[in-house]
This record gives sequence, structure tokens and C-alpha cells, in this order.
Amino acid sequence: MTSVSSETVLGQITSVFGIQGWVKVYSYTEPLDNIFQYPEWILAGTGASRRYRLVRGRWHGKTLLAKLEGVDDRDQAAQLCGNEIRVATEDLPPLEEGEYYWYQLEGLRVLTSDDQDLGVVDHLIETGSNDVLVVEPDSGSIDGRQRLIPFLPDQSIESVQLESGVVVVNWDPDF
Repeated sequence: MTSVSSETVLGQITSVFGIQGWVKVYSYTEPLDNIFQYPEWILAGTGASRRYRLVRGRWHGKTLLAKLEGVDDRDQAAQLCGNEIRVATEDLPPLEEGEYYWYQLEGLRVLTSDDQDLGVVDHLIETGSNDVLVVEPDSGSIDGRQRLIPFLPDQSIESVQLESGVVVVNWDPDF
């Protein structure tokens, strides 16, 4: 998941469904159908982004389908395929203490508890049991290795300091 200024990516339009303008949706939200909690989507692809009002969202078997206002036929829906589904970051619900949206963690510097610089969080991976930070090296890191660090608060993650842009980890740099 990435963020662009004050927008957060929640999914993608993958393909058309039927002839009445419905589209198939790949959601990054948890649970997947939480993407339908947002009444206004910002669709962004190779061209300019555009806002659409969500008319209806539903499951069809294991697939999420969405009907957007003003998209009334298959040809109009086809124009949206491949577009990211974004929402205004301020429209995201507040989280409990110690919880973070992925976009908040991306770009943070990762330091060990003894102050060794491992690099920067590039993105996260969902594994099923826990999320994993993908830490990429940069000019400030101790070496040129990519690291995969489980996001396990009070285990491998000692603290997340959004204000200072740092994640402190309990992690052996040689691992």
C-alpha cells in the first residue's frame, strides 16, 4: 500500500463485470469489504485522478463488485480498469493506541535498540499470521542488505515514533 500527498490507496479496479457498468475490485482493506465504508473514491491511473461516488458495493462469490455513479455501461467501466482506489487520508477512521495504517509506517527509518541504522521501511507484506516490514538500505544504513522484519509489537518492534519518523526494532542486524 502507498500514499500520495493526502490520499491513501485502498485497492484497485481490476476488470469489468457485466454490461451495466459494474467493476471488480481488489481491496487492501481488512476485512476486504471495508472498502465499501468509503462513499467517495478517488480513482487514479496514468491520467488525472477523478472522484466517484460509490453507489453500491457487494460480494459476488469471492469477488468484490462496485457500482460507481455515472458509470453505466461496460465501455465506461473498462476505462477505469487498472486505476487505484484512493480515499482522502482524513476520511480514514481513527485507530486505537499502538495501531498504525501501513502508509504511516512507509518511509520511517528503522533503528535497532542499540542505534544501528538498518534502512527505511519501503512497504509491508501481509503474511496471514503478522505483517512484515520490508526494510530497504539507503546511504545511512549499516550495509546494503534488505531486511524482512515481522511487525510484532513488544517482540521485534520496540516502538514506533511517527513524530520523529523512526521505528525501533529488537533485531539482530546479522539476521
